[in-house]
Amino acid sequence: MIRCRRLTWLFAPFLLLLTSCAAPGQTSAPPAPSTPAVQAATPALWKVADEDTTIWLFGTIHILPAGIDWYAGPVAKAFEASDTLVTEIVEASDPTVTAAVGRIALSDPPRNLREQLPPEVRKAYEQAMNEVGLPAGALDANDPWYAAVALSTLPLIKDGYGTVNGAEALLVSQAKARNMPHIGLETPEAQLKLFDTLPQETQVTYLAEVLETFPDLRTEVRRMISAWKAGEADDLARLMNEEESDPLLMKVLLVDRNKAWASWIHERLQQPGTVFVAVGAGHLAGKQSVQTQLAARQIRAVRVQ
Repeated sequence: MIRCRRLTWLFAPFLLLLTSCAAPGQTSAPPAPSTPAVQAATPALWKVADEDTTIWLFGTIHILPAGIDWYAGPVAKAFEASDTLVTEIVEASDPTVTAAVGRIALSDPPRNLREQLPPEVRKAYEQAMNEVGLPAGALDANDPWYAAVALSTLPLIKDGYGTVNGAEALLVSQAKARNMPHIGLETPEAQLKLFDTLPQETQVTYLAEVLETFPDLRTEVRRMISAWKAGEADDLARLMNEEESDPLLMKVLLVDRNKAWASWIHERLQQPGTVFVAVGAGHLAGKQSVQTQLAARQIRAVRVQ
């Protein structure tokens, strides 16, 4: 089965923002009908250190259902000992980012999205749009990548998932309460442009693969969250990354970014201090992980949890 849709989950810090632009009125997860039972979780954590610097590497799931208790034990201790929080991006809800989403997601040059799709893909696309409660032509002015991201996320929002429950939300809240500096490895605009600069053919293929696995979305996401909660990094890597079918997507959205972040960590080790780096869990597992890129620089990441 084709798996390119799973790459979407590497970019979830702005997924809720994207879907709020696509579907006004769905800017947050709907209230759950009842209070969910709290589930304990022990997601993976690594440590990179030298004589005067410690960098924690924490793999997150950006969009989660309510009721997962992961902020405890080594993760909480590491965060509370840190002096700086580092995430993929900062302030994804800023109004200027909303404007950038609307601008970047428009097709340039203008072209009708559905007219670019083969008949069988168009049929599946229109059916999926109906299932998420959008008119078939709601995204006709947008790029295929934007439609793919929206269709990968809107069903989960309807099920009660949201960034408000994601790991970053709690960490950012804690950092603000402590007046802890918070920096981003990338800008929201840069993340968006990674998708937007993909060749049109690749974007259409990406959307087609999202539609192929659309009926299994909820099941696959539950499997990924279960692996994350248990700290099963290898299983999570297999679910998120290792069956991806498009080398260009893998290079642009995963490998190149992991290399850049490993370079950032290498440079940050030259400064004293304690840093808590929280990025999508798919970046911290598998053959092309950040840890693998660090090892190529003779830097060892030690699993702590």
